[in-house]
Amino acid sequence: MKAKFFLLFSVLLMLAPLAAYAETTSPVEQLDEISDEALQMAKLHRYDDANRILKHFSEEFLTVTGNGRPFSMDELRIITVAHEEAVEAMANAEMGHNERMNKVTKFRLAIDAIASTHQPLWTEMEGPIMTVFNNVKTAANEGNNDQFHTNLNSFLSLYNVIYPSMKIDINPETIQKIDAKVSFIDQYRPQVLSEASSQEELEALESDLQTIFDEMTEDEADPSLWWVMISTGSIIILTLSYVGWRKYKGDSKKSKKVQKERKN
Repeated sequence: MKAKFFLLFSVLLMLAPLAAYAETTSPVEQLDEISDEALQMAKLHRYDDANRILKHFSEEFLTVTGNGRPFSMDELRIITVAHEEAVEAMANAEMGHNERMNKVTKFRLAIDAIASTHQPLWTEMEGPIMTVFNNVKTAANEGNNDQFHTNLNSFLSLYNVIYPSMKIDINPETIQKIDAKVSFIDQYRPQVLSEASSQEELEALESDLQTIFDEMTEDEADPSLWWVMISTGSIIILTLSYVGWRKYKGDSKKSKKVQKERKN
């Protein structure tokens, strides 16, 4: 009976930190959830609903900042600009669905970059961005003018979507370095197409982008989960050890009892 009680008590202790962790939602995480709701509405072409949610976000954001949440000036500027672009896109009936999605996705990723403590959502764009950039390189190497411009425009569009998020998560020196390469390639397209030396900028930019994605997507657990994992593992080991010890003691008693009966 004592063993069962101990096991039940241990399980409750094990689940308690998990429940506390799951129920804890910070104001910034709530803003993150609101931004995701807006994105989901936009995906369904429910632009009016998305717009209402974005306006609700603005109200909640003012409350959070009014309560002293320490957003940096850069974060405030990035959030404000991205939010305004998303609102304008949802209200613009003449704007195509893809462009609207780009605007609200940019906003969503920026909020997530602020809310996330590891592996922000914008890193999920690595595949599309690196694929289309590889197409830019291939077209440049082959001297294919049309494909080069088409793929470069696609890359710039995707880059623009994650740019605010990158500014939040990446140090300014690295962002400026990448920006300079992107601007050069965009501004001097004919030169990049015709000169091998200019095409080296493509290789350098690809390397910089890959380094950023690699550094941001390193496999790391959320630090706040480490205590939960360690305590849970300790309780499981303790419980199994106790149950094993009880079983050992029980088997020993049975063995002694059998031996005693045989002697009698």
